[in-house]
Amino acid sequence: MCGLLGMICATETAAVAARVSVASALRCQRHRGPDESDTWADAEVVFGFNRLGFIDLEHSHQPLVWGPPDAPERYTMVFNGEIYNYRELRTVLAATFGTAFNTDGDGEAIVAAYHHLGAEAVKKLRGMFAFLIWDSHEKVVFGARDQFGIKPLFYSAGPGGVAFASEKKSLLELSGLLGVPEELDRTALQHYLVLQYVPEPESLHTGIRRVESGTSFQIAPGGPVEFTRYFRPQFTAKPIHGEAEARALHERIADVLRGSVAKHMISDPDVTVGAFLSGGIDSTATATLAKEHNPNLIAFTAGFEREGYSEVDVAAESAAAIGVQHVVRTVSAEEMMEALPLIVWYLDDPVADPSLVPLWFIAREARKHVKAVLSGEGADELFGGYTIYREPISLAPFERVPGGVRRLIGKVSKKIPEGTRGKDLLRRGALPLEDRYYGNARNFRDDQLRAVLKTYSDGVGFTDVTAPWYEVSRGWDPVARMQHVDLYTWLRGDILAKADKVTMANSLELRVPFLDTEVFKIAASIPLDQKLASGTTKYALRRALADIIPPHVLNRPKLGFPVPIRLWLRDEMYGWARDVIADSKTDELLDKRAVLGMLDEHKTGKYDRSRQLWAVLMFMLWHGIFVEHRITPEIPEPVYPVKL
Repeated sequence: MCGLLGMICATETAAVAARVSVASALRCQRHRGPDESDTWADAEVVFGFNRLGFIDLEHSHQPLVWGPPDAPERYTMVFNGEIYNYRELRTVLAATFGTAFNTDGDGEAIVAAYHHLGAEAVKKLRGMFAFLIWDSHEKVVFGARDQFGIKPLFYSAGPGGVAFASEKKSLLELSGLLGVPEELDRTALQHYLVLQYVPEPESLHTGIRRVESGTSFQIAPGGPVEFTRYFRPQFTAKPIHGEAEARALHERIADVLRGSVAKHMISDPDVTVGAFLSGGIDSTATATLAKEHNPNLIAFTAGFEREGYSEVDVAAESAAAIGVQHVVRTVSAEEMMEALPLIVWYLDDPVADPSLVPLWFIAREARKHVKAVLSGEGADELFGGYTIYREPISLAPFERVPGGVRRLIGKVSKKIPEGTRGKDLLRRGALPLEDRYYGNARNFRDDQLRAVLKTYSDGVGFTDVTAPWYEVSRGWDPVARMQHVDLYTWLRGDILAKADKVTMANSLELRVPFLDTEVFKIAASIPLDQKLASGTTKYALRRALADIIPPHVLNRPKLGFPVPIRLWLRDEMYGWARDVIADSKTDELLDKRAVLGMLDEHKTGKYDRSRQLWAVLMFMLWHGIFVEHRITPEIPEPVYPVKL
């Protein structure tokens, strides 16, 4: 697990300057790889690398120079991630092509596969990754990002060349050399306030984009970046007939999860892997299966001192039932307020998901004990776990209503006072799926956003983000279409972005066994009646885990990661929120009087504005750091236990 940085220079002058600039910009992401840092350069390309080592700690250094016997220095690679099938891949390459390897690491398998298979090599990789490979013979850089977007990769292109990095802040350091202005992307801002995250490939800077999940690319010095989507996930349900076929499906799910967890436990003997543990079935399953490979597994849980906003008790019961050591970190409102500027700096772009704050604290605690943790991200998207996935069932009666009547229902809903029970049901029932569902985040409506965002544009909407993915899924059942949209929106924009950034902020590697290509193959075949059944979600997954996880977890309703922001913004965090709004220099973008009005409405209990307020507050902090340069968090040097 590492931080990479690479610049493909348009001119020789830029290449000379890049050698110094890349080494300097690496410092912005030193938390991603404190074990070692190095740079490599030739006449046209400069690579930089920060390493957090797990496999072949002694020999697998990067940038990695590799080549066949007749050209041993042909390729140079920087690679962030883990390839879980690298041993099998090395065996195949050795048997098929006689490939000889110089290390025991997974990175060498990538560059060797690229040498023999070209761009098709990326389809053979099972894991999480972002990498760049410079071919000095063909004078081209090939790179890719993993299928689900677990590992980040930003890029920026200008007259001076093109640069790629694991962290956007490193590219901001190179903006002058690249000739890219640091301008705020107002379209991305509007998307952020609606979605609670900045959707790929956007960032809040116009000159910096993101390589999308499941995408590879190629670029020659002085040329454009050419992208290719190599992974196109499809939910193609296979009907299940009878109890025997259902049991067989559940057994396949259990087997593939057990195999994935085994792969995700890979590391050198002296590197310990732990697990995050909440009160839900996903993290409990990963921890239970992980203990089969590490009898001394440590599980980590974050919580709050607010009744109804902590899963610590359930997690503790699970830890006892599994038989693992349990470490708990309780987070207060005061700690949250103090840490937020630093956390926003690590995020690169704001993510308005309050759960990332306790995740940051428990990651910090976990890093005192282990170097990597397993977590349950992705299970809901793959197996149908979100409560919102039941909405097509509740709205099914509207589907039988003629279009004209549905439109009339929509108009009537607008006249119903806000907060009235049933208003939102009527509003959403009047809309087709493509117009009502934009991922697992629902924040500002258009009419609400107009009152807050001065730069609001009627020509910008969530369908800009979702329409291409709905087009791909025509003919699928509505729940599968929602899952598909979430893979490209909520999962990679919120869940994985926050998970990567706040764990790597603490030099802790997060591994997600559910987001595995073999697991996806099984999950994508599950029919609707095996996702939503018996009044619950993730039905097939629950049945598959019935003999694996403790009974008290199996049928618990989904709670998410509850954070008491709604209560704190009325009490402990109210004064802090007013100060953030008052101090912010965002007057050209936001109507601060309207925002303060929302805060006061929330404090009095007239409306629950917590999610909308949190999105605005996180943006204001981000703006204060990256645009105004008024807020300057003190960035700590990575500090770790003497022995891991």
